[in-house]
Parts: sequence; structure tokens; C-alpha cells
Amino acid sequence: MREKKISTNKIKEDHSKNILLNVSILILILINAILAYSVVKTISFNDAEDSLLVDSTKARIQVEVLNGCGVSGVAEKLTDYLRTNNIDVVNLGNYRSFEIENSIIIGRNEKIRNAEIVAAIVGLDNKSIIQQINPDYLLDVTFILGKDYRDLIPLKKRQN
Repeated sequence: MREKKISTNKIKEDHSKNILLNVSILILILINAILAYSVVKTISFNDAEDSLLVDSTKARIQVEVLNGCGVSGVAEKLTDYLRTNNIDVVNLGNYRSFEIENSIIIGRNEKIRNAEIVAAIVGLDNKSIIQQINPDYLLDVTFILGKDYRDLIPLKKRQN
């Protein structure tokens, strides 16, 4: 009888070890599932970012508006107009000179299409666009407002 008790205790001890091992395995499986899910979500998120870079209609054009005509308030009016047309104006200020006769649009990166879009929105001809690629600029377009500001669509509308 004594041998039976020892073997019963041993069976109970083995059974509790098996339960502990099974619970440990289940916890590890759960951790692996969570890690696999996070990897899949990260890969999906990176794919979405890449498509945003490819499809320029999803990315907002970033512009700085500089007053080169010296007339107070017109750069702010142009900025408001650009923002209502889904253009992200990230900087507003004065140009180094107030003697700019004709407004100029400067493409700051290889995406000249962004400068063309801004020109179309304000009613400028593509002849007013120049491209100066500069990787130090963290924007797409610089708009220098010239003394011809009265001819631009947003400022014509505001004057009437």
C-alpha cells in the first residue's frame, strides 16, 4: 500500500508540472500571436505611407508665401486663399526686397507639378515658375508676391 501512495503522489506532482508547462506554453503562444499581429500592422502601415508618397493627391502641398511688393496685408489674403484651396502655407513673411515686379513661384523640389498646381490656383502662367531644388528646404513651393498682385485670382475676388 505504501508503494501505491508514493506513485499517487508522484502522479499528482507530474500532473501539476504538466499543467504548469501547458499554461507556460499557452502564454508563449499568446505572446507570439501579439508579436505577429504587431508585425503585420507595421508592414500594413508602411505600405500606406508608401502609397501616400506615390499618390500626390493625398499629400498636401507645403508653401511659403513671401511679400515682395511691400503692400501690407496682401500676403495674408493670398495665404487665406491658398489655405481654403487645401494648400498648406507653412511660412508667411517678407521677401528680402519689396521691388519684385512680377510674382514668382519657386519649385523647391523635383515635384514641379506642385508649383504648377499653386500657379493654377492663383491664376499665374507657368512661365512664372522657376525650379531651384534645395534639399535643405522642407517645403514644396516658395511664392514671392510681386507688384502684379492685383492680377491674381484671390486678390481680384477680394477687391470687388
